[in-house]
Amino acid sequence: MTTFSQLSKHKFKHRKIKLRSNPINALANCPQKRGICVKLLRLTPKKPNSALRKLAIVRLCNKRRIYAYLAGEGKHSLQEHSVVLVRAGRVKDLPGIKFKIIRGVYDFNGHPDRKNARSKYGTKLNKK
Repeated sequence: MTTFSQLSKHKFKHRKIKLRSNPINALANCPQKRGICVKLLRLTPKKPNSALRKLAIVRLCNKRRIYAYLAGEGKHSLQEHSVVLVRAGRVKDLPGIKFKIIRGVYDFNGHPDRKNARSKYGTKLNKK
């Protein structure tokens, strides 16, 4: 804690309090939000794991920018300016990533070769 004499001596300006990013605040208390991909990037996970996890910087429809994880294996069809649907949900081995992009909605196609656990990856059921 600073004393009054220290404050007057150095003429500190009021420091801004940095707000922590809360997933509920970014989504404005909604379960999902639509957004546009600004940039696609890859990030390495925390210590015991090693891979390149796919991420996207997404500008939500309420003008907030967030980092969102691209779920699923293999390739994806996203580019800049792709429209996506974002939900809350953290990724355990990527610190600070609190959102996931939902597959099979808007421009983020479902996984083509998925047979089991289809709904999680946005793959339609093959009816014979």
